[in-house]
Amino acid sequence: MSSAVLFDIDGTLVDSTYHHAVAWHRAFTRMTEVPPLWRIHRTIGMGGDRLVAEVADDETEDEYGDDLRDAWREEYLALRAEVQPLPGAAELVRWLADAGFVVALASSGDPQFAQEAVDLLDIGSAISALVTSEDVDDSKPEPDLVEETLGRLGDVETAVFVGDTVYDVEAAARADLGCIALRSGGFGRAELLDAGALQVAELPHDLLTIDWTQEMNR
Repeated sequence: MSSAVLFDIDGTLVDSTYHHAVAWHRAFTRMTEVPPLWRIHRTIGMGGDRLVAEVADDETEDEYGDDLRDAWREEYLALRAEVQPLPGAAELVRWLADAGFVVALASSGDPQFAQEAVDLLDIGSAISALVTSEDVDDSKPEPDLVEETLGRLGDVETAVFVGDTVYDVEAAARADLGCIALRSGGFGRAELLDAGALQVAELPHDLLTIDWTQEMNR
C-alpha cells in the first residue's frame, strides 16, 4: 500500500488567486452589479458553479451565471501569463514523488488552466493524477474532487490534502482526510485552523521539512 499527497492548484502551487478574483470582478462589470472585490476573493477556491450565487445571489446566478463564467474565462485568459509558481511548489512536488509518495492534483478549476499550471511547474512526470471540475458533479467544499482523486490512485493506505482555503480544509474533512493549509491564498492562520487544518504554513517551501508520515497519521 502507498501513501498519497493531494494538492490543490490555484493559491497552493501557483500564485493565481488574485488573478482569478480580478477576472471575476471584470466579468461582473460586463453585465450586472459588481460585488466588492474582497467578497470575490473570499470565494476563490470554490468552483465557479457556486461562486456567482455566493458573491451575489441566486437570481444573479439564474440570469447571468453561465455568461459570467464565460466572461471570467475570457478575462483570465488575458491574465494567466502573469501567473507565477509559488516558492518551493515544484520542488515540493518532485521531492514527495522522489521520496515514494503518490502525488496527485485535485482542483476545482478549469481543466485547461490546471494543465497549464502543471506545465508551468514542470511537474507532469511527478504526478499520478490530475482531477478538475469537469471530472465531478460538485466542486469544493463538497468532497467529490478529493474522493475522485483518491479513487483514481488505487490502493492508498494513508493520504493528506494540501490546500489554501477553508473550502479545501472542509472538502478534505468530508472525504475523511486531514488538510495542511497554506496562507498563500489569502486566508488567515486562525480561520484555517478553526476550519480544521492540521497545520498552517506560509508557502510550499515551508513544507519541505515537515514529517509527512506523521501528518497523515494525525
